[in-house]
Amino acid sequence: MSQELTLLGWTLVLALVQILVPGFLRTRETGAAYNASPRDEASPAPVGKVTGRLQRAQQNLFETLPLFAAAVLIAHVAGREGLLTLWGAWLYIVARIVYVPLYAAGIPVVRSLAWSVGLLGIILILVAILGS
Repeated sequence: MSQELTLLGWTLVLALVQILVPGFLRTRETGAAYNASPRDEASPAPVGKVTGRLQRAQQNLFETLPLFAAAVLIAHVAGREGLLTLWGAWLYIVARIVYVPLYAAGIPVVRSLAWSVGLLGIILILVAILGS
């Protein structure tokens, strides 16, 4: 299996972590009974600051993850994997890992830089796919 596909797999692990951690924090805020319910009633507790940030970080990952996954898969199927795709995949996953604690801590500018590095990773993979 290529390194890019392995990095895509680890990105999916990150996605699972980003689903589980805010869910765990939200359950601590609302209680297990509410979380297991159909949640037809209003929440018994407001969303905490860190929980909200982690939920938004998760949503942000889910905006770019389909693009990253598609790019990695296209590069693999098309036989376009190489240095650009490898660098792109590494930049994406490292940036996404760094992004989570930065967002949770409420660090604005550096967090945006980390997001930009992740985007650059996707762009590098696209360059490898679309380049001649």
